[in-house]
Amino acid sequence: MATTVMALYFCSMKMLWLIIGACFLFACKNKEQKADILKNKQVSLQVEQLLDNVAKHPDSVGLRVQLVDALDSLGKLQLAMVQMDSLIKKDSGNFGLWFKLGSLQERSGDTLAAIGAYGIASKIYPTPDVLLTLGNLFAETKDSRVFKIVAQVAEMRLGRTYQSHCNFILGVYHARTGNTKAAISQFNACINNNYGYLEAYMEKGFLFFEAKQYQEAHQVFQTVVTIRNNYADGYYWLGKTAEAQQQNAEAIAQYERSLALDPNLKEASSAISHLKN
Repeated sequence: MATTVMALYFCSMKMLWLIIGACFLFACKNKEQKADILKNKQVSLQVEQLLDNVAKHPDSVGLRVQLVDALDSLGKLQLAMVQMDSLIKKDSGNFGLWFKLGSLQERSGDTLAAIGAYGIASKIYPTPDVLLTLGNLFAETKDSRVFKIVAQVAEMRLGRTYQSHCNFILGVYHARTGNTKAAISQFNACINNNYGYLEAYMEKGFLFFEAKQYQEAHQVFQTVVTIRNNYADGYYWLGKTAEAQQQNAEAIAQYERSLALDPNLKEASSAISHLKN
């Protein structure tokens, strides 16, 4: 799934999640749910407290939302999804619930389930953010339904920012389906609408690199680090292009820059070891 698009929908969802309707009754077997969750020994004291509060106030949507978010923050996505399923059973027409469930499913690696959840959310309330999120997954999975989704957003005429997202998503679709020329055209259109759209530069650079057009790739990645000089991935790929051209000293220097910015970038560390040995 792309960083700017994902950041956009998470920002929107933060507000939507806070205003989810709090007027439907919720009844569940709280003791059983608590026991199931506490079987996992890595839950936090915060989660235990939330479980107790939910047991005391089973009709509180807000408390259950907090529990889902707490489990999510701990990376307990499956447990969070169990809570979401229970919520949705009681309010299946709630856009926010389906959108949150889709987010959890996507991050758990269940792309098809996420597409299903986002699809339901988009039918309930077709916001541009949920449509773009769905479109991004269509693009990554080479699903031609991406064109209908992008057209739906474009028809809203929301300005250059949203148009750049549409261009980017179409670019990803073409890149994944092997239409390099169309992909680069869409990425260029994206950049024309938003000069700082780093993901579009990176995808474009990947295409040049894969085609062994290393000078073109280098130029793209150099632009990336010019726009954002603390972007570790940009320096890493500058290292990759230098290494591909057997410019080992330059490659090591770029890999070291990327590591200085992101010490967890294991690929850069491995590349340095390989080049020095």
